[in-house]
Amino acid sequence: MSRMELRGVLLSLCLMASAACGHTGGIESGTSAALSDEGTENEFISVEGGEFVLEGSPYNFVGVNFWYGAYLGAGDGIGDIERLRAELDLLKSLGVTNLRILGASESSPMRDSVSPAFSDRNGNYNETLLKGLDVLLTELQARDMHAVIYLNNFWEWSGGMATYLSWVNGGVIVDPSDPEFPWPLYPIFTKQFYSNDAAQELFEDYLEAVVTRTNSITGIPYRDDPTIMAWQLANEPRPGNIEVFGQADLPSFQKWIDDTAGLIKSLDPNHLVSTGNEGYMGCAEFDPCFVDAHDGENIDYLTIHIWPFNWGWFDRGDMAGTIDSSLARATAYIEKHNRVAKAMNKPLVIEEFGLPRDAGAIAPGSPTTYRDKFLSLVYDAVETDVSTSGPISGTNVWSWGGYGRAQHEDGVWQDGDKSYTGDPPQEAQGLNSIFDEDDETLLLMRQHADRLLELSE
Repeated sequence: MSRMELRGVLLSLCLMASAACGHTGGIESGTSAALSDEGTENEFISVEGGEFVLEGSPYNFVGVNFWYGAYLGAGDGIGDIERLRAELDLLKSLGVTNLRILGASESSPMRDSVSPAFSDRNGNYNETLLKGLDVLLTELQARDMHAVIYLNNFWEWSGGMATYLSWVNGGVIVDPSDPEFPWPLYPIFTKQFYSNDAAQELFEDYLEAVVTRTNSITGIPYRDDPTIMAWQLANEPRPGNIEVFGQADLPSFQKWIDDTAGLIKSLDPNHLVSTGNEGYMGCAEFDPCFVDAHDGENIDYLTIHIWPFNWGWFDRGDMAGTIDSSLARATAYIEKHNRVAKAMNKPLVIEEFGLPRDAGAIAPGSPTTYRDKFLSLVYDAVETDVSTSGPISGTNVWSWGGYGRAQHEDGVWQDGDKSYTGDPPQEAQGLNSIFDEDDETLLLMRQHADRLLELSE
């Protein structure tokens, strides 16, 4: 099928969909607006009988990772509100209703940490970025879309846990971009966060400020805003890694999950809470770690991530020769976690999954043969599970690049870059991004959204 034919199919699907293409409304920059009457009547997404429920019906969703959403919503030279609106309109036209977004970043000395940040070591919170989060949530509400907001990060690209440690230990930090700190020194260092009371206190102060925030655009407290589906403890929290795994680390990791989830619930009893964990691969491949992390009463659903390339299943030098085995391992990974979710009677979300483009390209519209095979497998698994009332209820593909473009030919992020592509600063801009020109992938997403809608009805 030619590119023009694909665009025609996408346009036809979009026009037939209940979600109209084009600009759907939203706020005007610099003005105040109240949520619509319809919006104030929306119910919160809840969990009933092991599935997500919205307005009395099952909520099964097609989602994306859109970590930079609050950055786009910010003014003062940080973001681009018109691009934000255009991105949300395009996503809505594809049937996407759920965005996983970054709600925290920490001013860090690490080379590949995003700047500016939401907070710094002196307890100063960036009101421009927080208002960007307000803007994003308001624009989502106008399109009947929902957000999962994560509040910390195990990895360096947003500052995260390692940066909190540096704020309380005299500035000591392990930067994974520095060759003086080879792997696995970074996870060995970062896992100390779970047992460091001073670092956690700074984190909890920020968490409380966000969870109890009132939207400056709508005047509605976050806790009362049904646009938010869930608060998430962190992006990929893990108790170290397999090379240094010791069961002695598990109590502090588990306690941090229980305490943090409990704190969020005490501040906001209306929203769901999830961990953001990758699954067994984020628990040093130790089964009880994953089970215990999700079995608490304050964790409402399970999450997994699937990274065939990052985990050594998929070889970019032999894509054709390793794709089938990668797909088989991904299937087994999904099935293993599905069994745990069934036993717990909780929903399961595949909230990160992706593959690089063919031949390591980063340009929009360049071939994505193997990525699309992988996405098709995940989407098929979700559809099968939904059709049999299984626990898998949604996905957030990594990652939405949309209209963003790498600002440099080599794709390397440089300080001050603002054309967000979906790939965080430590990765080539475009490596795992889905762009507006990736027609084959966009068609997959639209068709999956249509099938999910049929199944849900």
